[in-house]
Amino acid sequence: MELELDGGARVALETGPAGVLLAVRPAADQGAAVLCSPGRARELAAALVRAADEAERVRPAEHVTVEARELQRGDVRDSDRSMTVDRVRVLGDSVQVTWKSDTGRSWTQDYAADTVIGLRRSV
Repeated sequence: MELELDGGARVALETGPAGVLLAVRPAADQGAAVLCSPGRARELAAALVRAADEAERVRPAEHVTVEARELQRGDVRDSDRSMTVDRVRVLGDSVQVTWKSDTGRSWTQDYAADTVIGLRRSV
């Protein structure tokens, strides 16, 4: 993926098993600094999120299961949609888990503490 920023600078994102390669090519008459509008900055941030997701998909992942009470912030659910644990609150025999999607949407679900949940972890 390649984006053109204000002033003619170009940013290229390449993904692979090793991660995300971010290459910035400034316009011929500019130094290494790139100034872009808030809209372009959001585009760049969104492109980085997409590239990170793609890099995780092509990277080998270990599929593990844990009980809901063992979830930790940052754990990624093993499913078709990207869901990351944002917060875990253990309340005796139940657990409240706040999930966050890659689009920024958050929601809270209650689980029995011993509910088995599949996770994806990079190896």
